[in-house]
Amino acid sequence: MSDELLINVTPMECRVALVENGTVNELFVERTVKRGLVGNIYKGKVVRVLPGMQAAFVDIGLSRTAFLHINDMIWPRNQSTPNVFELLQPGQILTVQVMKDMLGTKGARLSTDLSIPSRYLVLMPFGNHIGVSQRIESEEERDRLRSLIEKIQQQHDLPGSVIVRTAADGVDEADIAQDMAYLAKLWEYIQRKQRATTVPSLIFEELPLPQRVIRDLANEETAKIYIDSREIYTKLSEFIEEFVPGMQDRLIHYPGERPLFDLYNVEEDLQKALQTRVALKSGGYLMIDQTEAMTTIDVNTGSYVGGRSLEDTVFKTNMEATQVIVRQLRLRNLGGIIIIDFIDMQEANHRNEVMHQFEKMLERDHAKTKITQVSELGLVEMTRKRTRESLEHLLCEACPTCQGRGYVKTAETVCYEIFREIMRYARAFESQSGFTVVAHPAVIDRLLTAEAPAVADLEHFVNRVIKFQVENLYTQEQYDIILS
Repeated sequence: MSDELLINVTPMECRVALVENGTVNELFVERTVKRGLVGNIYKGKVVRVLPGMQAAFVDIGLSRTAFLHINDMIWPRNQSTPNVFELLQPGQILTVQVMKDMLGTKGARLSTDLSIPSRYLVLMPFGNHIGVSQRIESEEERDRLRSLIEKIQQQHDLPGSVIVRTAADGVDEADIAQDMAYLAKLWEYIQRKQRATTVPSLIFEELPLPQRVIRDLANEETAKIYIDSREIYTKLSEFIEEFVPGMQDRLIHYPGERPLFDLYNVEEDLQKALQTRVALKSGGYLMIDQTEAMTTIDVNTGSYVGGRSLEDTVFKTNMEATQVIVRQLRLRNLGGIIIIDFIDMQEANHRNEVMHQFEKMLERDHAKTKITQVSELGLVEMTRKRTRESLEHLLCEACPTCQGRGYVKTAETVCYEIFREIMRYARAFESQSGFTVVAHPAVIDRLLTAEAPAVADLEHFVNRVIKFQVENLYTQEQYDIILS
């Protein structure tokens, strides 16, 4: 497996693409005026406690108050869940960390159980255990890392839990110790800042996107890291030399005339990632529908008829779909509840093979995923951890014409609404004044053609003259009825 990181920087935004074996699998976008908040630590004030929800709203200085649930707070876990009023009171000062960005109309999600990441470790100052990433499979290596952390933690007299990240697999003691020393200094800084600042205020800000992706994504499989900004290249060089020295020779400044993202077709993939329909190479396709509640993915054979039988065609389409679905989940950063409707398969071994392949492909996903079950209808139900906005929510907004529904009323439907409205007006106003209908061109055109007999009958029924006026700026659903 050969990975490449492409970092595109402009004054307005920074974009990062993770390319695995020539295929773009993940995209990160950070706007200069709208940086993500996940990982930031704030000094905030409780403004409202919600006993029915076991939660509270906290002012941390953002446009919307943030949300803190009792499950994301520190209390002895061997005790039964306390009432939220036992832990929080209005006006109370808290040090909190953002777990999830503001999504749509929801405020940021908070935790009082702070976690501070470095290259190889994550420090959780209020915990009391040592954990190792599940992706480090060797028990011998896991035991080595645990022993190493215990030894170094005692040397630095560093309190709390330490989680060993996947990147620490095979790393020597000196590098781990350097990471631990960095975390110790950073925690001391955060404590000093917490004591010195007013409420609400930002205590610690997560790294900018370029440094963050190198810390979190660059590993031994990363062959090259291309960046098209000389200024950020210099900053990244210093960052890598300090924290990821093994990556220094893989960082490359790209000065080419052709845009870096065009070179790898990232722009094309980005545009496709905003479409509902995703084509499969075989001729089949996926339909991806992202809503507030969940994301649904429907697999279809389309024009593919290459199998020896219908069952064979369905099986091959589903097998190809597993790879494309996982790629789209990562590319679009879809999170929350996800329902996948694979094409029905009659043979049990085919169903098992498709699920095995799907689970295997999910192993490459950096976000935490969990397949809950396969329903009686054959639907695969899964969850994917959501910490930031999806690509669609980040780059798009609801259509002003359909208000995000994805469809508009037909011209015929709007005509009949106009007829009913005219009848209401005729009953409400005694005057013999006529009516002028102002509407979209398609609606007026239908009123004057297909609905002309109905208009004539309506004029006779209400005993008024009905006139029409085109308004090109109206949407198809907009209209006005004016007494004339």
